[in-house]
Amino acid sequence: MTAHSNSSRRKPVIGVMGGSRATEKVAAMAHELGALIAQRGWVLLNGGRNAGVMAASAAGAKAAGGTVVGVLPDATRHRASPDLDYVILTGMGDARNVINVLSSDVVIACPGRAGTLSEVMLALNHEKPVILLGGFDPGPEVDQYRKSGLLREAASPLDAVDLAATLLGSAGFGNSPRD
Repeated sequence: MTAHSNSSRRKPVIGVMGGSRATEKVAAMAHELGALIAQRGWVLLNGGRNAGVMAASAAGAKAAGGTVVGVLPDATRHRASPDLDYVILTGMGDARNVINVLSSDVVIACPGRAGTLSEVMLALNHEKPVILLGGFDPGPEVDQYRKSGLLREAASPLDAVDLAATLLGSAGFGNSPRD
């Protein structure tokens, strides 16, 4: 069996990146995104903290019966979201962003600050597909990735998940939208 055939047997991992501080609008969007990811049967991976986009997306996925993995920068669980199924403690601070990105099949970036920007740039650098959601714009430095199709934009959580399904289908996971 080749390494490529393995992707059709495991669940896709969708990395949801975003700020630890989120407006009500962004938190609601992240919650909906988490629920939609779970409804597809995918695994949601995020930064694991009980704050902002991380907490909202985890809560949405958990409420929809999904599996949630949190990769925390900490060495203890005290700031972990209660909605995580798997808590990965790294004690690495922001260096854990590399783990978030490399463990994701597709990255969906919600509005955030420097940490989210670093995850977007790391994903692009490692040729991971990135979907920008909620008006998050890393700036003109990423225009080459927009042109190549590695970086895309979505108008809504549903659009982001539909786009992720298309990208996963191209990667050999099969395009299995839920009705």
